[in-house]
Amino acid sequence: MSDVRPPWALVLDVDGVIADTEALNAKATVLMFRQLYGVTVQPEDFRPLVGTGDERYCEGVAGKYGVRIDTQAAIDRRAENFFALLQSEPVPAAPGILELVAAARARDDVRLAIATSGQKAKQFPVIEGTGLRLEWFDAVITGDDVTRKKPDPQIYSLAADRLGLPPSRCLVFEDAPVGVQAAKAAGACCVAVTTTVEAGALSGADLIVNTLAELTLLQVHALLPCRAPPHGPLPVPRSPA
Repeated sequence: MSDVRPPWALVLDVDGVIADTEALNAKATVLMFRQLYGVTVQPEDFRPLVGTGDERYCEGVAGKYGVRIDTQAAIDRRAENFFALLQSEPVPAAPGILELVAAARARDDVRLAIATSGQKAKQFPVIEGTGLRLEWFDAVITGDDVTRKKPDPQIYSLAADRLGLPPSRCLVFEDAPVGVQAAKAAGACCVAVTTTVEAGALSGADLIVNTLAELTLLQVHALLPCRAPPHGPLPVPRSPA
């Protein structure tokens, strides 16, 4: 009998999973609205938009307040504010993430990916600031690589494709309701962390925990294989030749 174990993967979101950056994201964006548009918005305004990508994160709150914005200028200033705040308020790795990645890297049947809706210019420094290294991951997908943001499953379908695995062999780690929806629509399993919202808002996940420190690699592996959604996992869009 062969002792070769079939491959499977951990697919990690960044904000709220690798590092608890959501409060800093909101603070940087509140400051951006005040600087560029003279409008005072509230940190809680951004909570429903967590995980939807930098564009929607800014545009959604602008729409709420009836403010017309230059989206790219808003994103750029938000990033500047974020990095300035990061100098005085460094964001450590989320509890349990370094241990989970170390356990995965010690096995030959586990692949690793990062899949974040944020742009790489902002996310890469956050990732490496936690002590993780990008070269440890078999695939790294950011908002720069997709045309449709969560809850669309494109980012997780693409992650599975680049890992060379069916989505049913992928375990996605998320903190946002739209991320859970995207993972399940792609046909992946989803572990949700209550970093950003309460457990009730993450009810579509296969497993909900307060922190990743509660989990072992063996526990998450037990969730596999995942059942595909009723329509089946969506295909990865291909670029025209």
